[in-house]
Amino acid sequence: MEVVELRPGLWRWTAVHPEWEPGVHWPQVVGSVYAEVPDALVVIDPLVPTDETGRFWAALDRDVERLQRPVRILLTVHWHERSAAELLERYDATLWRPEQRDEALPQGVRAEVIDGADWVEALFYLEPFRTLVAGDLLIADPELRVPVSWFPTEEQDWARSDLKERLQPLLDDPVDLVLVAHGDPVLDGAHEALASALA
Repeated sequence: MEVVELRPGLWRWTAVHPEWEPGVHWPQVVGSVYAEVPDALVVIDPLVPTDETGRFWAALDRDVERLQRPVRILLTVHWHERSAAELLERYDATLWRPEQRDEALPQGVRAEVIDGADWVEALFYLEPFRTLVAGDLLIADPELRVPVSWFPTEEQDWARSDLKERLQPLLDDPVDLVLVAHGDPVLDGAHEALASALA
């Protein structure tokens, strides 16, 4: 597990995905995000690290106790549920899915929801941190890019034909950081990197 504080109240941690195996198209280590927003403690695509479970829970327990705010779990896409059930039970948390886009998000969080032919995915903008959080529609390996090769089937032609165009509204926000589930976070020149990825 690697834990990095990016801004006061904004953290990213990585963990080895238990379902990873050689040959899959995504990296073995995946990222999750913790953010303190005005009315909630937000956790995005959480994965509890199996190698340091005790340390992880102790730190998160302290933050939940310190903030005294509701815990909100946000998913970028349904297969990123990962450890969501454990957090829901432990903190009496609530879960937001992109399929439930009409459900209110915490203060300071907006979602750009992309409807594909076979799934729905959200990218989150964390206003207090000027940060974009992406699940599978943006990756960094090492450059930020839209991984169109991850969408190989005929039903996923939408990803190759117009996904970059559909992501253009992301450029309307001031983006200082881009945090991806797959790859390293973009901490410098994030808006320029995003514009390049969507060109």
